[in-house]
Amino acid sequence: MSTNLDKIRGVTGTIFQYLHSNPEVSWDEFGTTDYIRGIFEGYEECRITSFEDSPGIVIEIGQGKPVVALRADMDALWQEVDGIFQANHSCGHDAHMTIVIGTLLTLLDQDLPNQGTFRFIFQPAEEKGTGALAFVEKGVVDDVDFLYGMHLRPMQELQYGQYAPAIQHGAARFLKGIIRGEDAHGARPHLNVNAIQIGSELVQHLNNIHLDPMVPYSVKMTKFHAGGDSSNIIPGNASLSLDIRAQTNEVMDALHGKIERVIRLLSDYHEVEIDLEVGANIAAAVINEEASLNMKEAIVQSVGQDKLASMITTTGGDDFHFYTIKRPDLKATMLAIGCDLHPGLHHPNMTFKHEVIPEAVEVLAKVLVLTADNY
Repeated sequence: MSTNLDKIRGVTGTIFQYLHSNPEVSWDEFGTTDYIRGIFEGYEECRITSFEDSPGIVIEIGQGKPVVALRADMDALWQEVDGIFQANHSCGHDAHMTIVIGTLLTLLDQDLPNQGTFRFIFQPAEEKGTGALAFVEKGVVDDVDFLYGMHLRPMQELQYGQYAPAIQHGAARFLKGIIRGEDAHGARPHLNVNAIQIGSELVQHLNNIHLDPMVPYSVKMTKFHAGGDSSNIIPGNASLSLDIRAQTNEVMDALHGKIERVIRLLSDYHEVEIDLEVGANIAAAVINEEASLNMKEAIVQSVGQDKLASMITTTGGDDFHFYTIKRPDLKATMLAIGCDLHPGLHHPNMTFKHEVIPEAVEVLAKVLVLTADNY
């Protein structure tokens, strides 16, 4: 299959600029949904499904088996950029959507597929860790045989112009906690328990958690708020957030158990109530070998053997992997894209070389066709 890269570059450049300039946060991607629908509703070959209760859109071409799906995440982050909090595409989801749109346009331009059904999934709320689960519940992947995704990689993980056939993401959980106590006068510290001191003890205990050193894991406090404007009040209440990571789902469960034990210890010792709940949960990757081999072959055929890299192992997470955990028969992998991404993912001024977008389109169009042909 040959594709005019200049043609793709022109189309995807315009699409990317729109998506990058119109970011929307998790579960608010309605304008993005409408924009994508507008691109394809004029094509008779496209069957379009949207949802009354959520953003996101599914577009399908072809008929019969296999059902081969390609997923893009849609949401932007809410973060401070140059002193102003705003929606910001600093995780590359604008590029991911552009690549998937370009892939579908490429197949339509070439009157493909010859066999099978190709499904293009534009999924909301990846950053919340809840979008994939919602789409599983909607039955979006119930009949899917193969599922592919992609993610731009930081320059520290993958060189520019290199592509890897799989990403071994780790598991991530975001915990929210509340310390519930009573305030006291600054001159009478014996009348309450200082929530700030409890927070300090919590950090020390979290740093003393030890699990299998052969499996990467981490836990860190990412928010702690206690007290107000009055300096002579000892705060009894506080709110906090924890970010916990582990390379496997089993170690994640063990780590979470240790954290809950620390919380119970501090609560009992200080005789205060400490509530802890899961704000979001992202599973570690479950990579299918057949899907990964298909992706490897597509990389070699599209951009050459010299641009093929080995599987990427990263401590970052992606809710893409809930599809395979909830539907174990699903064969899935994610394409890693080396694009000179710096300073890093989630940095407010993240940037990358856009020249990789048409190449990634070539790879993903190829893997969809190969998968159908090899079925």
